[in-house]
Amino acid sequence: MEFSDADGVLAEQLLRVTRRLQRIQSRQLEPMGITPAQFRLLRTVAHCDGPPRMADLAQRLDVVPRAVTTLVDGLEASGRVRRAPDPDSRRAVRIEITEEGLATLRSLRDARRAAAEEILAPLTAAQREVLGDLLTALVNGMPERRC
Repeated sequence: MEFSDADGVLAEQLLRVTRRLQRIQSRQLEPMGITPAQFRLLRTVAHCDGPPRMADLAQRLDVVPRAVTTLVDGLEASGRVRRAPDPDSRRAVRIEITEEGLATLRSLRDARRAAAEEILAPLTAAQREVLGDLLTALVNGMPERRC
């Protein structure tokens, strides 16, 4: 498949919108004492069928295991997750989300919606629907990583 200049422009536009969304979200997360990476890990833990192992999280987040350890350390210190022994392996640890973590996720989802609203403000309802359909097609075309 050959890419046109229009594809390159489109890719750049997607990157710019993504960066803008990340900057807005970071500003909203800062007062809550959580980083975007911690938010991503917390959200991932919440969406797993059961408490994931640290290695599962590293694979799912596409990071090295040491990065997961650092993120879990911060979230555990704030009471948002806890480490639990893995019943299938004495050496493995599972990560459980706490009530505090669930409450944080609810607050963060509100912050995320506000960030999206700020970015989508120039679009009409019809344009948002078309954009949603296009983004769904892109997301559905990507392989999903499950815990």
